[in-house]
Amino acid sequence: MRIITYNVNGIRAAVKKGFIDWLKTDPADIICLQEIKANQEDVPIADVLAAGYEVFSFSAQKKGYSGVAVLTKLAPDYVGYGNGIMQSDAEGRVLRLDFGDVTVVNAYFPSGTSGDDRQTYKYQWLDEFFEYITELKKTRPKLIVCGDYNICHKAIDIHDPVRNKNYTGFLPEERAWMDKLFESGFVDTFRHFNTNPHQYTWWSQFAGARANNKGWRIDYLNVTETLKDTLKHAEIMPDVKHSDHCPVFLELGV
Repeated sequence: MRIITYNVNGIRAAVKKGFIDWLKTDPADIICLQEIKANQEDVPIADVLAAGYEVFSFSAQKKGYSGVAVLTKLAPDYVGYGNGIMQSDAEGRVLRLDFGDVTVVNAYFPSGTSGDDRQTYKYQWLDEFFEYITELKKTRPKLIVCGDYNICHKAIDIHDPVRNKNYTGFLPEERAWMDKLFESGFVDTFRHFNTNPHQYTWWSQFAGARANNKGWRIDYLNVTETLKDTLKHAEIMPDVKHSDHCPVFLELGV
């Protein structure tokens, strides 16, 4: 199984930058997208189907906001839209697909950048999501929880940890939540293979941040310990440029 997570920052904008041509290169079997910013009827389904992928999407009620989708060459046994929590589902943040005994949860975590109210909601969402995956793990122990987490876990994951220590995405409470996630039995698959610094998945669109690699690693493909022995390869793909994020890739022997 080859899987990618990718915040496209608007699926229609990504298509204009060559996203469909990239799909045709067969980058993965399953591609989990976040922040599609499109209703189902606005997703370019025909083009995606022509590239060999089936499409499952879960949009926010608010037009042009949030939303997640999964493009897959593998037929899922089950598709679950949302996590059953009203505000999260209204914002189109969680999409679950089961492939045999493996479950993929594609999630777009809230950002706290727009103010204190959203930061408060981010903490609420993190608590609710942790409970959701903890319950899910009881019946579906082979979990892949991927997406834009909007959190850098450690200092190595951000270009300037000192200056950014008081900014959302690198706050102590957020980083502690990541600690809790990994302590509960999840593996950071990228760090499993790569412990080098300066490896990022998102860059500000200002001041040449991407050209100078002043980024943040906030996109993850995390798996339960039950899948650790199946891990084959993981990498970040900074040269793929349809978004201010880049794809993250994982190959598993399942």
